Amino acid sequence: MELTLLGTGAPDGLPRPDCPCARCAVARGADARAATALLVDGALLLDLTPGAALAAARAGRSLGGVRQVLLTHPHDGPAVELPAGLPAAGRVPDGRELTLISGHRVRAVPMDAPGTGYEVTSPDGLRLLYLPPGAAPAGVSEAGNAYDMVLGDVVGRPDGVARLRGAGAIGAATDVVAVHLDHDVPPGPELDRRLAAAGARAVPDGTTLIVGDYQDVPDIPRRTLVTGGARSGKSLEAERRLEAFPEVVYVATGGTRDGDAEWAARVSVHRNRRPGSWHTEETCDLAPLLRGDGPPLLIDCLSLWLTDAMDRVGAWEDATWAGGGERALRERVAELVAAVRATRRTVVAVTNEVGAGVVPASAAGRRFRDELGRLNAAFADECEHVLYVVAGQALVLRG
Repeated sequence: MELTLLGTGAPDGLPRPDCPCARCAVARGADARAATALLVDGALLLDLTPGAALAAARAGRSLGGVRQVLLTHPHDGPAVELPAGLPAAGRVPDGRELTLISGHRVRAVPMDAPGTGYEVTSPDGLRLLYLPPGAAPAGVSEAGNAYDMVLGDVVGRPDGVARLRGAGAIGAATDVVAVHLDHDVPPGPELDRRLAAAGARAVPDGTTLIVGDYQDVPDIPRRTLVTGGARSGKSLEAERRLEAFPEVVYVATGGTRDGDAEWAARVSVHRNRRPGSWHTEETCDLAPLLRGDGPPLLIDCLSLWLTDAMDRVGAWEDATWAGGGERALRERVAELVAAVRATRRTVVAVTNEVGAGVVPASAAGRRFRDELGRLNAAFADECEHVLYVVAGQALVLRG
């Protein structure tokens, strides 16, 4: 099954008309994207967009053989002119299936937002799933066989990818392609990095893909460390790396603080941002979790883990530190680092970057700064991917 993407952008395209935002300002040349439309084997056109015939010609394709035009979502604004020779565009009722003269079978898949998704099966049995912008399949159950290709709003609806992955509709060999890309997505390498974390990729307008061909599916790093300063966006970045997984264990090392309203507000913000399918563990006993099997772990954060570890060994007092506290802390850190090295789980850990500002006034403060620097370096050495987040921008240090 041959698939040509006549466009890969949001319904308004990228850049949006008359939009002054920074993303639209740099969406030029290869970064510009027309509204998403798919030409399947020259016979089926999914979504009718302005300039479809010209886009097909630029891609070296023709719409002359199209026998069916299907729409996936309501189109706002003026009606799109139907190119000469094309059949009238329509939508298939949810759950209904039609068979084209070309031998393709098309089934309408119900969505959880306005619009219709389409499952297309080629005459030789290859299957693709195309989802409308801002939508994910409603009521996904065990799918049995995974799709060969899935195209959808990966950036806007990562939970939809997670849902499909959890149901087996996205497997290890499924080619997941992000479409409906809008001006809220980062440009260039940053987009590629974010999609790779979800096991997906993006391609330019006019790209022709062969459904079922082997694709070098992006590897999802098994161990990632995200560091940065206060309010830099590091926790949000860590959450993004796992938002396309059906299950995640969120390991909160901060615990609870009775009577601290400001801390409670911070915890609430983090909790409300996480998908409902994630499970939370409030613990600093990380080694058993890392040694065990199960869904990915998101550890937030190592600096609070270190605070607890220093509490347990009495590291804040100079005499206790000198009398065995330092050795005890080194043993706890070594146990954690060894567990990270040996883990088979996907792990994303958050930590704070310290030491770049004012030197702490107390010996205990300086001790914490030094020990966190050592912990961060040792943990990073065991990670395939290390990110530094500053002003909400993720800089790749490794991977």
